[in-house]
Amino acid sequence: MTKSRSIFWHRRDLRIEDNIGLYEASDNSRYLIGVYILDPKILDQNRTTSEAKNWFLGESLLELQKNWESKGSRLLILSGDPIKLIPQLADLIKAESIYWNKNIEPYEINRDKQIIDKLRNEKRKVYTFLDQLIVSPDKIKTKNNEPYKVYGPFYRKWINIINTSKILEDNSIKISSKPEKIIGLDNREILSIKSSNLNYCIIRKSDSIYDLLSSNRFRTTNTCPCRPGESGSIKQLNFFIHSGGIKSYNKGRDIPSLESTSNLSAALSLGTLSCRAAWNGAQRAKNIATDEYQKQSIDTWIKEIAWREFYQNALINFPELENGPYREKWFHFPWQNRPDWFEAWKNGLTGIPIIDAAMRQLKNSGWMHNRCRMIVASFLVKDLLIDWRWGENFFMKSLVDGDLASNNGGWQWSASSGMDPKPMRIFNPFRQASKFDEDANYIRKWIPELSHVSTPNLLSGEIINSERKGYPKPIINHKIQTSIFKELYSNIN
Repeated sequence: MTKSRSIFWHRRDLRIEDNIGLYEASDNSRYLIGVYILDPKILDQNRTTSEAKNWFLGESLLELQKNWESKGSRLLILSGDPIKLIPQLADLIKAESIYWNKNIEPYEINRDKQIIDKLRNEKRKVYTFLDQLIVSPDKIKTKNNEPYKVYGPFYRKWINIINTSKILEDNSIKISSKPEKIIGLDNREILSIKSSNLNYCIIRKSDSIYDLLSSNRFRTTNTCPCRPGESGSIKQLNFFIHSGGIKSYNKGRDIPSLESTSNLSAALSLGTLSCRAAWNGAQRAKNIATDEYQKQSIDTWIKEIAWREFYQNALINFPELENGPYREKWFHFPWQNRPDWFEAWKNGLTGIPIIDAAMRQLKNSGWMHNRCRMIVASFLVKDLLIDWRWGENFFMKSLVDGDLASNNGGWQWSASSGMDPKPMRIFNPFRQASKFDEDANYIRKWIPELSHVSTPNLLSGEIINSERKGYPKPIINHKIQTSIFKELYSNIN
């Protein structure tokens, strides 16, 4: 690569630290400017994203702009179709090279192919890098050179590749240096961009686009546990390591009333933290672990990083998962799809306390504890007999960490329609509540109108009418509904 005038296009890598593509761009460019494009096909809150995720994005872009300015250049924010805007920007500033980190979702892959074709037809150089996975999907194949379809063997291959490759140094992954200084464009060129037809905008707290992304509902509260921005993500990782959360993760991760998870899912999804930094944080925790239980807990959290990569590999290798089940028999399942039951589920009004507490947490905070995600997903599919894709779509429109690969993978796991050696799994919500919320602290937090009800009755759902205070009766009987589900499932081919 020769030193050139270049553009670095941020996508799901909203950070300066350990950004592979940005490091390469800054190291090989004489002049470099950053760009982020507000793609309406990705930011549609009615289909593909959520108010909470757009808040996280807006706050993170605000910090990222400041970080670019501190390095000596600028991050432009453009709004519109990247297929048109990237070539137009390159032409306007006479950029010879364009850099970005690859994404794995089908829409983004197809979009990027069109952009690459346009840029290369214009004799511009395009450099792309794999940044959001520790192990390249090209390397993680079975002996028959096929993609893995089951997590267990995938994990064993994944961890073996990491441990035997040259990327490790004292068990830590070598990371890309952050650029010390970036030489940007001069003010005359910036003014030409502002006066062009590129839908240029700046994320400032007084700007309308900032209000669009960073909604007041999340900006003025701390209800969402995921903290936006590169600095916020690093602080959360360090807190998780040094507060002891990662060292007690084996047990704490399943108790929704505790602050025992990392809360880094949104950071990893939008790239305010790199997957390599997460791995290295786990290795630092191992260095200060004092017993075998703590080390096992840390390994369990590392396996969650591997689950994320497993689902991303699945989507890369089987892009059809975006639109339907992996197991073909599920195309023939006779869903009941009652809209009134779906509305009750969405709004936390099913009359099943653990279900409603979880759905209210999602509605109010933009986030839900992972144990509860499994419980409510099983309930929607196997109690309410509603197509899992309804739930998958609702989660994407509600979650701060909505990620197509992980969300789809989790829903197909819960629905028994995905890549799973044990496809029939039904969660009893009352047993789940008794096991993981034994004091009903989580239920009481999110359903305050039931705070006076005894713990046994909250866990069992057996609440007498005089204690309900407007809280609904159960809309279904778990035993009856799951019996119907099992019968329907046994009859599909």
